[in-house]
Amino acid sequence: MTLRLISAAGLALCASHALALNIVVANDDGLTSNVKALYDELRAAGHSVIVSVPCTGQSGRSSAIVMYSTTTIVADNDKTQIEAEGGCHNGAAPLGAPAVGPFTKSGYTGGDYHYVHGTPVMALMYGLDVLAPARWGKAPDLVLSGPNEGQNVGKVVINSGTIGNAQFAAGRGLPAIALSAGTDTVDNTGLANPRSRIVAQLAVKLVAALQAKAGNGALLPAGMALNVNFPDAPAANVGWAFARQGTYDTYRLKFASAAPWGLSGAAPGAATADQAEDEALVYKTRVAVTAMQVGYEQRPAAQQWLRLRLREMFQ
Repeated sequence: MTLRLISAAGLALCASHALALNIVVANDDGLTSNVKALYDELRAAGHSVIVSVPCTGQSGRSSAIVMYSTTTIVADNDKTQIEAEGGCHNGAAPLGAPAVGPFTKSGYTGGDYHYVHGTPVMALMYGLDVLAPARWGKAPDLVLSGPNEGQNVGKVVINSGTIGNAQFAAGRGLPAIALSAGTDTVDNTGLANPRSRIVAQLAVKLVAALQAKAGNGALLPAGMALNVNFPDAPAANVGWAFARQGTYDTYRLKFASAAPWGLSGAAPGAATADQAEDEALVYKTRVAVTAMQVGYEQRPAAQQWLRLRLREMFQ
């Protein structure tokens, strides 16, 4: 009996170890309640996690590859936020600290949290090219970008730093998932919004489901990344649904026609029956899971159209 119990315990330990993933978590918001909750839930599930996020909020930077400072944190491109907070968002690191490095904020100094004074993709690259090899001696098994403070749906996804990170990682051949929640997950005081924890638990559930189906194979097919959007005020038992990157837009962005110059917007129109599965609609009641292609290459049929349309030129 004792031998059987020891054997069973050993098998259970091996199974648990086999399910553990090396995960890099990135985002475009810096230190947030969402990223803390995701880190906590991933660690509780047994995964090894590196967080590498921008020093300051970088929404709308897409896949930009820009460092704002290369030696120490200075009030440069993101001057307003740096000066207002005396350094990185929510105290991750102070003004004058190295341009990249581990958080100095109390409670986040265990070596898993890191910042980069640059755009989201620069923070992700730091995680992939510097931190992951130092920790694991190889690339991560999975990249999670987010959860963003605000859903990324409709055509605006091309402008999203959250999406930009997932696209960049997938372009390197790494399984990558963009996660976006509602703005009701913000908590810049305690970094402990209870909705952040629900979103994080749902994200871990998604990762576990992909692992269960993948077995020893890849979590996602090559050339695919996922865009996952959670509804506002999600319940722990919220439903999941396939969604597509469709034609309906929650955000109808325009340039303001008068000062103060910048973005303006209009309320979206009514959706058509053909748009029922568009992620911009699905996310309002369920977790919308969308498959994204990586990069800009068109489908084979469209490529053949181009070959034929300009065949006289392609000699």
